Amino acid sequence: MREGPVFYYDLGSPYAYLAAERVNQVLPVVPIWQPILLGGIWSHTGGGSWSLTEQRTGGMAEIERRASDYGLQPVRWPDPWPTSTLIAMRAATYCQQIGRGVAFSLAAFRQAFAGARDLSIVDNVLIAAAACELHPNAVLKGVESRGTKERLRRATDEAAERGVQGVPTVAVGGELFWGDDRLEDAAVALAR
Repeated sequence: MREGPVFYYDLGSPYAYLAAERVNQVLPVVPIWQPILLGGIWSHTGGGSWSLTEQRTGGMAEIERRASDYGLQPVRWPDPWPTSTLIAMRAATYCQQIGRGVAFSLAAFRQAFAGARDLSIVDNVLIAAAACELHPNAVLKGVESRGTKERLRRATDEAAERGVQGVPTVAVGGELFWGDDRLEDAAVALAR
């Protein structure tokens, strides 16, 4: 049996935020939402963030323009940005295990890029969890569990082995579609 599409994301990526807001509507099949650590991908590929280069201002403006074009709320940037998403990504992994991964991830993306909240701060992660009616103590226990940590590490390694080089990426069979502007291409591939 053929595997369905997989949507790889990291909550620190504004491009992944743009894709997350649209992926379930654009693709003809709802994908598996797979949290991965972008920093872990870069450790495999040698990549790095454009946000730490001279492309930062232009990249941020492009994201703001795309959000407007997609009809999303205006982007409000966390200060500082980027920061570590390790806790948030562990929370996304835990929430995925209990069937609340999409709801939590959308809430966390919105906290970061519509609410300008730094997801390296535990309280901001718990606000996103509360928006999904998840108990903060359960989320905190989930974030600290060895199983959650290992699942996130394994998912990141498996994504790198599959050829994922950045987020957002949608995998359709053996094809990878990298970028929020490639969702429509992934939809075409799924329709074949």
